Amino acid sequence: MDIENGLMLINCDIIAITYHLEGEGVGMIKFIHTGDLHLGLQFRNAGFHKDKAKARRAELWNTFERIVHKAFEDEVDFLFIAGDLFEEEYFTLGDMKRLRDNLDKASNVEIIIVAGNHDPLRENSLYNRVDWPKHVTIFTPGEIGEKEFIDKNVVVYGYSWDDVKDQTNIFAKFPGVDKDRINILILHGDIFNRDSIYLPLDRKLLESIGFDYVGLGHIHKPILFSNKMAYCGSPEPLNFAEVGIRGIIEGIIDKNGTDIRLIPFSRRMFLEKTLTINGTMGYVDIMDRIREIDEESNRKANLYRVILKGVVDRDLDLNLEDMARDLSDYFYHIELIDDTVIDYDLEALEDANKDNIIGYFIREMKNKDLEDKLIRDALYIGLDALMKG
Repeated sequence: MDIENGLMLINCDIIAITYHLEGEGVGMIKFIHTGDLHLGLQFRNAGFHKDKAKARRAELWNTFERIVHKAFEDEVDFLFIAGDLFEEEYFTLGDMKRLRDNLDKASNVEIIIVAGNHDPLRENSLYNRVDWPKHVTIFTPGEIGEKEFIDKNVVVYGYSWDDVKDQTNIFAKFPGVDKDRINILILHGDIFNRDSIYLPLDRKLLESIGFDYVGLGHIHKPILFSNKMAYCGSPEPLNFAEVGIRGIIEGIIDKNGTDIRLIPFSRRMFLEKTLTINGTMGYVDIMDRIREIDEESNRKANLYRVILKGVVDRDLDLNLEDMARDLSDYFYHIELIDDTVIDYDLEALEDANKDNIIGYFIREMKNKDLEDKLIRDALYIGLDALMKG
């Protein structure tokens, strides 16, 4: 999908995209940009067994802790967290203290947090229930705030939500930036829909203000619009709508400009595969083809949805639950979707139904070019619907 000429990373073969500007790193700052971690998510609608959902929740925490550790080990100047750090509905005070204690370990990093629609900074928010280390800054709701880091010649701007919906025009009174300094903006919002209830943003306006980097959250796909603006995406995919690479953005800003790249960082990926079968294939053939759909190391690490397409023998019973159970030793997680059509004996079926709608439908379709895949698929889909009816 091409979104306003932005680059959306959905190809699993792509490891990193880098925008590089030549020059010495004088006055350089390094940063990591993440967001949409959704710590505490229950995965109730993901189709997982409860044990796997529990393990996946633990993996979200593990990835968060790995991000913080990487920021500390790499001695970056800033760690930006662009909203939806946790799920307000499921998070506890104990969880918040665990989060705080992890951030406390990265004492050499300035950590910047803005709240989003899943972790809004309300009066009774858990954000307000703990004491934060001095190197952690959480922007407040109401208007765009700013924090200056004089020693780095940097100003960071940010805005937090205080509700699950927000249509505020946050730039109505924004005074602009001092272009003699490095200016960074961290926001959680929707750059694609001007009428969005999730903080609609104007991309052209953001580009015109003169920020050296705009770090965005809310859209779960990583999207690198340019060297100066990006959605980091969710570092761990949350469901089968989030296929492909997930990670964090690493960046460098110096006197020559901005350099960013996406670093794959997730423990697992959601992958969707399509398997086309034909009427000559039996149950064993289909199961063998599914087992061979990817390398063993990938099958054991990732979550798969396999869509079965094509034509199957009318006597073949595809019991998807039984098939998935039989395949469980070969995959970390697998879901099967049956999008096949039955291969009917048209002559026998027409003869048996010559005086009803099924017979009329077959005769009408036989007058068309059944060698055309579209027409043939329409025939099988129509027959499938009529026979089930």
